Amino acid sequence: MSVTVAQVLAAKPDGGHTVHTIGPDRTVLEALDLMAVKGIGALVVMAGLRIAGIVTERDYARKVELCHRSAATTRVEEIMTARVRYVEPTQTADECMALMTEHRMRHLPVLDAGRLSGIVSIGDLLKQQIADQQFTIEQLEHYIHGGPSLSRRAQG
Repeated sequence: MSVTVAQVLAAKPDGGHTVHTIGPDRTVLEALDLMAVKGIGALVVMAGLRIAGIVTERDYARKVELCHRSAATTRVEEIMTARVRYVEPTQTADECMALMTEHRMRHLPVLDAGRLSGIVSIGDLLKQQIADQQFTIEQLEHYIHGGPSLSRRAQG
């Protein structure tokens, strides 16, 4: 059984509750500054309570820097991706990976009952995948050496 998006969010340091956002009328420079300060690669663009888009470091590189535009005067809405793909907490990490791979993206906002509740990155999903693989390796090692197998419930 695959891990759910809710479980991936819960494994994040803050329980996945922090989502950094920016308004569409803000400058790309402000977005870059916020991403740098927070150590993240994407911001959800919010117009009131509605998701207007998502802006990433890749958007900056391709739509500002390569086009010789100014980050100080270009607005976020000019470079953001307006058609935002998202997932729900009940979806699986495998579904997220498939979506990210198919659409060549690295961040997925999480909507719970239509409201923004988190964001998962490719890094979050890879971290979860590595943890799952490590657990499987430990289970196999215990089996090979004749020890009792560990259950996920027993690990706590």
